[in-house]
Amino acid sequence: MAKILIIEDDSTFSQVLEGFLAKNGHEPSVVNDVKKAFKITDQEKFDLLLIDYRLPDGTGLDILSHVLEKGLVQPVIIMTSFNDVRTAVKSIQLGAFDYITKPVNPDELLMLIKDALGKKGKDKSEPSVEHADAIKGKSAIADKLYEHINLVAPTDMSVIIQGESGTGKEYAARSLHMQSNRSNKPFVAIDCGALSKDLAASELFGHSKGAFTGALTDKKGQFEAANGGTLFLDEVGNLSYEVQVKMLRALQERVIQPVGSTKTIKVNVRIITATNDDLKTSVANGSFREDLYHRLNEFKIQLPALRERGKDIELFINHFIKLSNEELNRNVQHISAEAKDLLLQYDWPGNLRELKNVIKRMVLLTSSDTAAIDSLPEEMIISVNQAPRTSTSDLKAINEVNEKAMIIETLVKVKYNKSKAAKLLNIDRKTLYSKMERYDIE
Repeated sequence: MAKILIIEDDSTFSQVLEGFLAKNGHEPSVVNDVKKAFKITDQEKFDLLLIDYRLPDGTGLDILSHVLEKGLVQPVIIMTSFNDVRTAVKSIQLGAFDYITKPVNPDELLMLIKDALGKKGKDKSEPSVEHADAIKGKSAIADKLYEHINLVAPTDMSVIIQGESGTGKEYAARSLHMQSNRSNKPFVAIDCGALSKDLAASELFGHSKGAFTGALTDKKGQFEAANGGTLFLDEVGNLSYEVQVKMLRALQERVIQPVGSTKTIKVNVRIITATNDDLKTSVANGSFREDLYHRLNEFKIQLPALRERGKDIELFINHFIKLSNEELNRNVQHISAEAKDLLLQYDWPGNLRELKNVIKRMVLLTSSDTAAIDSLPEEMIISVNQAPRTSTSDLKAINEVNEKAMIIETLVKVKYNKSKAAKLLNIDRKTLYSKMERYDIE
C-alpha cells in the first residue's frame, strides 16, 4: 500500500481518483491548490505525488520544484490535458517520473503508479528499464551516432551528450562506458535536475558528520562511488555556480573535498554529461562557467530526435510491443493500418520515452492480437490532424488525408458507434461505410 497525495482542483475528479486508489489498496490524500500542497508535503511524507498541471494558484511544476528543493525523493506523476503535453515533457526534464493525459485511463494510471513505486529507491548505478532494454536503430543517422560512440568510447575524453528529453542520453552514456577500458568499474548516473541546491554538493562530493543539520554520519559522494569508472551527470546545466567550482577542481586536480571536511580524497573518474539545451547559451548568459564547459566538452555527441530517425521508429515500435507483451502478459502481434499510420505521423515531442509509454498503454488496452486505433491516446489523433500538411499540388490528396483524419477522429470520439459518427459527420451510414472501406479504416 502506498501513501499517495493527489493535488487536483476539480473536486469531482479528485473524489473519483481518491476512491479508485483506495479501492486498489493505496492510501490517498487530496489537496486542491499549490499552497496547500507546499504545506502538506513539508509536514508529511508520501510515497508518490499525483499532480494536476493547471491549478488555481500555479502549476504542477511549482510543486515539483518545491519538493526537489526540499530534497524529497518521492516520484511525481503530472496529470495534464493534451494542450499541455509539451509542458509535461518539460516536467520530466525537471525531475518528474512521468505524465498522464486527461481523461485518465484507470489501467494506465495503475500501471504508471506501479512503475513509479518500483523505481523509487532504486540504486543509481543500476540501469533503468528504459535503457537496459534499449535497441539500436539501423538508419543512416543511427549509424553515424554509433560510429561516434565507437570512436570516443575507448578514450578517457569527457563527453557531452546533447539531445531532446527522452532521446536516450543515459543509454548512450552507458554504451560509452561499456565500450571503455573502465567497463569493469562502476557506472554512476546522477540526475542533476532532481538535486536540490542545498544537497547537490553533498550528493556529488559527500559530507562529514555534523557538516549540516541532518548530517548524522559521514557520507560518501557519487564521485567517490564512481572512482575508477564513469560518472554520468544528466542535465548538468542545472548545477549551481558553487557546485560548478567544486566540479572544476575535481576535474583539474582529481581530488574532491567532502562538505564540512578539511581532508581531500583522490578520485579518478571519467565524466560524461548530458543536456537537452546548448550549454554554450548558458555560458553566454553567465549561468555556466566557461572553463568548466571546455573541460566537459572534449567531445560532443548529438542524439537525433525520434521524428528524425526515419524507419527506425518501426523497429522501436516492434521492440516495445515485445517488451510490453512480456510485462503485461498480452499477445499483441499486429497493429491496424490506421493505428500504424498514426504512430508514424505523430511528431513524438517526448521521443523514445513517450513512444515506449504509448506502446505500453496500447498493449495494455488490447485484449486481442491486433491493436486498433482506439487503444492510442485520442490527443495523438488531434495532434496529427492539426499538424501542417506537406506541401503538394495534389488538392484531391490533401482533401482525402483530411477527410480520413476527420473520420478517424470522429469514430474515436464516439467509441466507434457508426450511427453516431455518421450523424456527427452529416452523412448517412452507407456513405460512412463506403469511406471507411476506401480509406482502409477498420
